[in-house]
Amino acid sequence: MSDLFQPIAAKVKAEQPAIVFPEGKDERILEATSRLAQDGILQPILVGETSELEKKASELNVSLEGVTIYDPSNYDRFEELVTGFVERRKGKATEEDAREILLQPNYFGTMLVYQGIASGLVSGAAHSTGDTVRPALQIIKTKEGVSKTSGVFVMVKGEERYIFGDCAINIAPEANDLAETAVEAAKTAEVFDIDPKVAMLSFSTKGSAKSPETDKVIEATDIAKQKDPELNIDGEFQFDAAFVPSVAKKKAPDSPLNGEANVFIFPSLEAGNIGYKIAQRLGEYEAIGPILQGLNQPVNDLSRGCNVEDVYKLAIITAMQGLNK
Repeated sequence: MSDLFQPIAAKVKAEQPAIVFPEGKDERILEATSRLAQDGILQPILVGETSELEKKASELNVSLEGVTIYDPSNYDRFEELVTGFVERRKGKATEEDAREILLQPNYFGTMLVYQGIASGLVSGAAHSTGDTVRPALQIIKTKEGVSKTSGVFVMVKGEERYIFGDCAINIAPEANDLAETAVEAAKTAEVFDIDPKVAMLSFSTKGSAKSPETDKVIEATDIAKQKDPELNIDGEFQFDAAFVPSVAKKKAPDSPLNGEANVFIFPSLEAGNIGYKIAQRLGEYEAIGPILQGLNQPVNDLSRGCNVEDVYKLAIITAMQGLNK
């Protein structure tokens, strides 16, 4: 395990939170949860039909010792989940609706988190982002003061680690959305023992260009400062002025970041997605995520192209988010 994960895993291991995985039939999920249980890091919960999962695990020669399996169609607290779902949806679902909806693994797993039976959820290996995020937004919902969830990546190479966001969720964020992403990204940075220095990115540095796009970033910076006056944040910046001290001295000599930013907020999803993939492919950084932020309880979305290691790591991150919420 990389140096990034060793201290996080140690903290999670000390608390032993339960994390639910709705995609119990997926081979990668089975292998990762088995490893998590064997390593004693957390308590995995798989969603699925027990005999089916046990048969598949046997075929893969995977041990399910220490792994809990919950079958929505045969769960002894199912009616409790139904009642909780109806109350949470506030008239948008009847008990009959709830019984049908909660047979869906992602909804069932999300209700386990909402009811405190699990500390967080990891899905997305076999489902779209929408299928993972929709139940979370309907049931867990965003924190007070946060109107939208956002997705960030931790970019890691050796001892270097940076936060990039939003790279996964909001296509065309408004100023308030960017501000929320910045404040929450700083909190995510702290999960990884990063002292957040937040740069709001643009194609302009401190008024070198002026347009509605740059005005939006300037406004977002001001809003973020109002939301968290203690936050070390500045903008608007071109990337080099945020990251290279010698460039910062020329372009933004009065900035408190001094060209040492480690949390980067992109002005749009296309910029964020392109930016993290360039760093990943050309810069050879490991991209860990997307990590969803802004929810009351942690739910994280895997890529459908993920591998066992991705599942293992995102589960640890999810558990750590639950400890820090």
